[in-house]
Order: sequence, then C-alpha cells, then structure tokens
Amino acid sequence: MQYRKLGRTGLDISAIGLGTMTWGMQNTQEEGFAQMDYALERGVNFFDTAEMYAIPPSSDSFGSTETIIGNWFASRGNRDKVVLASKISGPGLSWVRDGKNVIDKNNITLAVESSLHRLQTDYIDLYQLHWPNRGSYHFGQVWNYAPQSDRQAQEDNFLEVLHTLQGLITDGKIRHFGLSNETAWGMSKWLELARHNNLPRPVSIQNEYSLLCRRFEPDMSEIALQEDCGLLAWSPLSRGILSGKYLNGARPEGARLTIETRPEHRKGTAIDAAVERYVAVAKRYEIDACQMALAFVTSQPFVSSTLIGATNMTQLESNIDSITLKLTIEIKEEIAKIRRDYPMLY
Repeated sequence: MQYRKLGRTGLDISAIGLGTMTWGMQNTQEEGFAQMDYALERGVNFFDTAEMYAIPPSSDSFGSTETIIGNWFASRGNRDKVVLASKISGPGLSWVRDGKNVIDKNNITLAVESSLHRLQTDYIDLYQLHWPNRGSYHFGQVWNYAPQSDRQAQEDNFLEVLHTLQGLITDGKIRHFGLSNETAWGMSKWLELARHNNLPRPVSIQNEYSLLCRRFEPDMSEIALQEDCGLLAWSPLSRGILSGKYLNGARPEGARLTIETRPEHRKGTAIDAAVERYVAVAKRYEIDACQMALAFVTSQPFVSSTLIGATNMTQLESNIDSITLKLTIEIKEEIAKIRRDYPMLY
C-alpha cells in the first residue's frame, strides 16, 4: 500500500480508502466486518463513512453503516489502527433531525454526538461537511446549477461552523475537518476565513472524480495542490459503470444501479460510448478495466485517497490490487484522447 499525507495534519492515509456506504443495505454487518478485516490486513487504514449511510438513503437505513463500523471497533479493539472519516448531512433529507438540518452549530453538535455513539469511539479523525447548505452541482445537478445566495450570510455561517469545529477539536471529539461536494469558491472561502481568523483549515475535499467525471480539473485541482487540501475521490468507478457491466441496458441482479431508488443521471449514449472505449483500451493492454480506472485516479498528484466501494470480496480484492498498476504513457495517451472526444459527460 502507498500512503499520503492528509493535508498538513501529519496523518498518513492509504492511497486507497475504504468506502462503506453499502453496509446496512446491500451488505450485511457480517460482510462489512469481512471487508474491514481484509482491507486493514492489506494496509488500507483510511475508512470513510457518513451519518446518512447506508445507501440508497432512507429513514430506515440512516446511521446503519456507522453502527456496523462501531460494532466492528468493539469486536476487534483496533480503533487506533484506522483513520476514520465521517460526515454531517446537509439540508434536504426529511428524516435528518426532523428535516430541520442545516450545517450550523446546533446541528453539528447533535450530529457529532450521535455519530460518536454509533461508531463507539471517542473521536473522529476527519469530520466532513457532506454538501453545502447553499446546494451543490454534484448528484446530477450540474446542468442546472445556478448559485444564488447572500454572500455575507454565507460567510457568517462559515465562521459559525469554523468556531464550532474548533470547539470540537479542543474537546477532542474530532481531530480535523474536511469539505465535500464543494465548489471552487466555497473551497477558497473556507481556506481564506480559516487563515484570517486563526481557525481550523479544511485538510481535504471529497468530491466526485473519475474517468467519466473530471470537473475537479483544472481549477479545483490547483487549489488542492497549492493549499495542501487534497482530493478524496468518491465514485472513482462511476458507480461501477466503468466496469462495462451496465452497457446495452444491462442491470445485473443486486448491482447498485439495479437496486437504486433515486433517478440515475449517469446514463446516455455518450457515456456508453466512452465506457466502451475505456473498456476496449483495458482489453487491448490486457488489464482490468476497473483497475485501470482506479489507477488513473490514484495517479493524480492532487488525489490524497481514492475511495473504493465493493459489494463482494472479489471486487474488494481487485480494487485494492489496483494500487500496484502503473499506467504506461501509451495508456495515458489513449485516455486523454477519449476525454477529448467526450469532455463532459455528467
């Protein structure tokens, strides 16, 4: 396994991070335990979760993934071996704190206490803001994203949140904080306010990034590099689409897109055409298509960790093995050509 610094914290996190959102819905607790055991054995020390998991989200599944992780910590007694990340939900989910959830002092305080209880731990290493109060262009909203907000109100909220996070750090309940599904303006503003007010700075940003979704380049990647606020790349396989298993309308039994209850925006003839070409490149060079896609993400200098997710051990083993794959110049050139032909897919 390779390890990289988490921002300026001094913490070393695995370049492959373990995503956990299927536990409690697609995966049982026993399967979650097996995945964590194996990942830790392979050197994966960075686990990412959220209060709203398991996915697909619902009032019934809310918090179940954190509960499974907490039960694993209690069973194994190995909390100190894991760099643990979790998140507070942004507004919009009716079952989160009676639908009154916004990211502010009151809700952060309640969310952290609840997560610590479910996780059966005294501290969370990285506490992330799942999506901004003002909305996000992620989750298929990019085509209509038109930010409109009161700048002063936003800055006042950011400062309230930063002071709240500072208090939680002082109390030892969290160690660091990160962003998620943020924009370039938001990322820059958080960093600016933290610097000018001597408050905790974000150490990472968790946004979607893959061969099919490269909006993080070029502007946000520059901020990430210059400010030591690296990307934790979620959905590096575009929900498994880059495997090619959904081509021609296929919906394998038990697969994520088969059971998903929400509308899927990652679809269309252009996406299928790009996937066919990426799969063909992998086949031509006799490498696994998923490993190629993961190795591409992990190789980017602005990526701190590539967050993998798996519903079975075969997938998990293969995904972790991607750390050993080095893409040749020829493969990178072919990837660049496909991107030019299909520059923005979703």
